[in-house]
Amino acid sequence: MASNRHLGRIVALQTLYEFEFRTGCGDSTTNSDEILERNFERYESAIEDKDFVKELIDGVLREQEHLDATIQPIAPEWPIAQIARVDRTILRMGLYELTFRGSVVPPKVAINEAVELAKAFGSDNSSKFINGVLGTAYRTLVEGTKDHADSTEL
Repeated sequence: MASNRHLGRIVALQTLYEFEFRTGCGDSTTNSDEILERNFERYESAIEDKDFVKELIDGVLREQEHLDATIQPIAPEWPIAQIARVDRTILRMGLYELTFRGSVVPPKVAINEAVELAKAFGSDNSSKFINGVLGTAYRTLVEGTKDHADSTEL
């Protein structure tokens, strides 16, 4: 199921990325469910846990303002709007899994999956940036410790 969920996260990333891109361009007809269904069609036989993917997408969209407000103080030199769209989407997904889905997804798995997505879809420095932000979020929000380190390897 782990690789199945990895593919599910890729589909979630693609769906959220397209949704944000289209809404950002003023497309008022954009519907995340329609985008997701189209993306599911491509991987019909490979993704078994479609509910996991749908919950991830719906949760990120529902909690987007909260997620962005949480990310901003952790990465203060990068205003949310200036973070590359793919990195921003991966951060939102990883942070959502860390803070809202901890009973389903272990924190280190959530961080590792986000880093792997950043390696595959982000720029050369994306994985380090994602790891640093989510590592700090884990220590400060999940573990409840104060940490001013720039990054951590989990």
